[in-house]
Amino acid sequence: MFTLYIKEVSGFLNSLMGYIVIVVFLIVNGLFLWVFPLESNIIDFGYANLDGLFLLSPFVFLFLVPAITMRFFAEEKKSGTLEMLMTKPLTDLQVILAKYFAGFTLVLVSLLPTLVYFFSVYQLGFPKGNLDTGGIWGSYIGLLFLGASFVSIGLFASSLTDNQIISFIFATVLCGFIYIGFEFIYGLDLFGNFDLFIRTLGISSHYSYMSKGVIDTRDLLYFFSLIALFMLLTKISLESRKW
Repeated sequence: MFTLYIKEVSGFLNSLMGYIVIVVFLIVNGLFLWVFPLESNIIDFGYANLDGLFLLSPFVFLFLVPAITMRFFAEEKKSGTLEMLMTKPLTDLQVILAKYFAGFTLVLVSLLPTLVYFFSVYQLGFPKGNLDTGGIWGSYIGLLFLGASFVSIGLFASSLTDNQIISFIFATVLCGFIYIGFEFIYGLDLFGNFDLFIRTLGISSHYSYMSKGVIDTRDLLYFFSLIALFMLLTKISLESRKW
């Protein structure tokens, strides 16, 4: 399992696509935080905080994570190596977990350079260090859980097809719906007393609490359940090849 994990991580980092995905993520966030004259611009806005990063990153992740996960099973299916992989002394779950943790590691790698933004804002505070450090670390935890959820969704999408482009599109649409789709349905006010329940089915409501630095066990349970659900769906999808 560990060997497969290393293979997936190194395969991504040894490819040009891997670095393009990470660099694009950092450039897009950097432009919105430091260059474009918007409210997310730290210097123009005049406050030492990283709210813009945690507001923008989920939408960048909608494209970044599917780009990371689209090849995990789709490429194996297209090249015909999936059956060979499944004959190795690994269970389906071990294969899924190896690829999942590889995807999560790559999300973590893409986030680590953003700590430069944190230290920059820390230095720009007046007085120096005048920022909500606890809230920022809580927001990073929320962003990690959001990325972890998107990885599980992307893994499921990749298990359904042998076409990486289809996998990317389906994962992007599915991640987008689970992130903001339920918020949109909630805003329509169609279900009366069930509206609040509909809202809690989406990632956005749980992420918004965590991005304020509030780590609630209900939000953690939601993310763990969502990840487990899509891991289970991925397992069912892979097992269907035997039917």
